[in-house]
Amino acid sequence: MNVEPRLRSLEAKHEGLEKKIEQEWHRPNPDQSRISDLKREKLRIRDEISQLLH
Repeated sequence: MNVEPRLRSLEAKHEGLEKKIEQEWHRPNPDQSRISDLKREKLRIRDEISQLLH
């Protein structure tokens, strides 16, 4: 099974979540709940990437 397309997709999502987290932090009143949700999703994706690589 070729995992490269899935890996690239996950890496792109991970990067996109990082950008969303940064944008939220720079808002006048950052939504801590949204930041937590984004971080949780980012960790889930990182774990999936790790599983694909091992």
